[in-house]
Amino acid sequence: MDRVAPPTLPDVARQAGVSTATAARALGNYGSVSAKSRLKVEAAAAELGYRANGLARSMITGTTNTLGVVLSDIENPFFSRVLRGITDTAHHAGFEVVLINTDEQVDVERTAVRVLTEKRVDGLLVCPTDGAQIDHLRDAEVGGTPLVLVDRRLKGLDADSVEVDNRAAARRATEYLIGLGHERIALITGIEDAMAGRFRPELVGIESAMVNTTAGRAAGYRDALRAAGLAIDLDYVTLQGFRQVDAIRATHRLLELAVPPTALLSLDSTLALGALQAIREAGLTCPEDISVIGFDDADWTEALTPPLTVVAQPVQRIGSEACTLLLERIRGDQREPVHKVLRTSLVERGSVSPVTVHRRHGTRVSS
Repeated sequence: MDRVAPPTLPDVARQAGVSTATAARALGNYGSVSAKSRLKVEAAAAELGYRANGLARSMITGTTNTLGVVLSDIENPFFSRVLRGITDTAHHAGFEVVLINTDEQVDVERTAVRVLTEKRVDGLLVCPTDGAQIDHLRDAEVGGTPLVLVDRRLKGLDADSVEVDNRAAARRATEYLIGLGHERIALITGIEDAMAGRFRPELVGIESAMVNTTAGRAAGYRDALRAAGLAIDLDYVTLQGFRQVDAIRATHRLLELAVPPTALLSLDSTLALGALQAIREAGLTCPEDISVIGFDDADWTEALTPPLTVVAQPVQRIGSEACTLLLERIRGDQREPVHKVLRTSLVERGSVSPVTVHRRHGTRVSS
């Protein structure tokens, strides 16, 4: 059976009763076309099932109507919701999105930025991995590609950014636990062991040496303990990676300590889920045996028994605000870099309780 050739631009022009040049301008959104002719061309294209050649159109207009998005961990519900905010805003403005995941690997990020700029995306939204390795981001900007940083801000790069104050958010969560009598508060982080050694003792320098959100949150935890006159016991600070299985392993280690913590502060929702699983596997209950606070108000956090106390972030708004800033740059906005810091809130639920004396073990536990 012979294949039917796809409709061409001249076919659309004949169907609409206009010149090929007029049809090209109407479908490419460039040049001058009357409203009547544009409607006729669009109707003819729809009737024939014509699809424009995006590469040819980009060569004529200088734009591709695509945005490059480089995120750290798309399996993390946080970044999935950030992406939703980006795509909804982009599609509303007539743009498509090309996504690349880096798994917090700067080499992957560098390659992603190069590939996307070579594909001539109109702008980049990047969640950066390493504040010390930003030449590829600076090169993209110098090369004329608008850039907005998502969830993280970089020193030494004049780019717009949208984030939350992670340090203040973690400090408030830790202060909340301290206010309920908790003094042995463990921190479930996503810092790899190889990197963690730079911050001992007492997480010194963590806020300036790292770019990711874990750094600010760990610094906020440290700030709250110091302000309350509590020592930072590094046995209570886990440094075992970003996956749920890492949190399970780390929490089991914490619970096996001679003097276990009475509360856990988990620095993202994936780690919180792992911590709760480990608590159940150890035959303990939350908050009777140990209190837990997580970051990110994911849908499942309220459905747990007990519901999880969380630091809620305007996650989808982070994506939409970042995308809006990028679209403004693409349209020619030349103002100084904008750095938006969105507010968080502590959502109190049933996974935290005050500390009392547990007579059977002679140690302080949640009740």
